[in-house]
Amino acid sequence: MFQPFREFLEEEIFNRFDLRSVPIPPGLERNVSERGKNSATIQSWCYQCPQLRKIRYTYIDAGEMAQVFNSVIYPSHQYDIPLLGIDFLSFGKKKILVVLDFQPLFRDRAYLDKYIEPMAKIRNKYSDLAQNLAMKFYDANQYFSKYLLFAKTDAETVVERLFPAYQEYLNLYWQMLANTPPLTAPEDIARIVQAQKDYDQYSADRDPASGLFSSYFGHEWSERFLYEFLFEDAVPLAMPSTK
Repeated sequence: MFQPFREFLEEEIFNRFDLRSVPIPPGLERNVSERGKNSATIQSWCYQCPQLRKIRYTYIDAGEMAQVFNSVIYPSHQYDIPLLGIDFLSFGKKKILVVLDFQPLFRDRAYLDKYIEPMAKIRNKYSDLAQNLAMKFYDANQYFSKYLLFAKTDAETVVERLFPAYQEYLNLYWQMLANTPPLTAPEDIARIVQAQKDYDQYSADRDPASGLFSSYFGHEWSERFLYEFLFEDAVPLAMPSTK
């Protein structure tokens, strides 16, 4: 269901940037599970370029049982723009959840006016995909913008509404990156380094997809995937003592 979204992202980044492939830790790039009614394959890709230090995306294909496309794009530490977050999930044709956002690293007014307000026009155009759903695992006021697309939808809407919205959000993100001068002051760059580390820690601690990965590929593999690839700057939570 979401393969066209993956293919579009791939086409965009290869056409726009001088990419270099980033090695994925052994055993995490691809895996196949035979646990459910349908076999499930998970495949991941990772690239970088001077402007973007990490472009990662993952696709899970379990036939009609599950289709998942997830991606986070991290700007290089010389850029203070938000991260680009994509999470599209389908569990059968009638249970589809989509999330698309510029994920802000800071919440001050000047930052939000500069990087989040430009999203308003696109978000308003696709207001049917902004349903103000309750977030079960995250604080909506941390690392999410007020113009995110967050919706329960159907297969027809994915094609007719989500795909053009996705294209417009990506185009705006590339424009934002191109129009943002790189930071040069060491203290400003250090602030971005820490902010992106904090994002990884926050996300790894709360990511509900960990349960999905575990159900298909086992807990040990899921933990490695979470901390060695998806959010590699996060530190695993300390296990409670059994003594």
